[in-house]
Amino acid sequence: MANTKSAIKRVRRISRQTEVNKSRKSKFRSSLKKMNALIDKKDKKEALAYLPKLNSELMKIAKTGVIKKQN
Repeated sequence: MANTKSAIKRVRRISRQTEVNKSRKSKFRSSLKKMNALIDKKDKKEALAYLPKLNSELMKIAKTGVIKKQN
């Protein structure tokens, strides 16, 4: 249990940030599933058109620290 005033504030902040991170990660997973579906359908044109959107989602969550950047 949080003892100090600042620790109580951090608990509130962490819970809000957890919700944001879950949302971002879920959005990325959905994009990844859509891309995999396009690849499975062998729809090259649509998959190539969707690639920049997927990359954008990946960079957003990597930038915010939701997932780790891998070299």
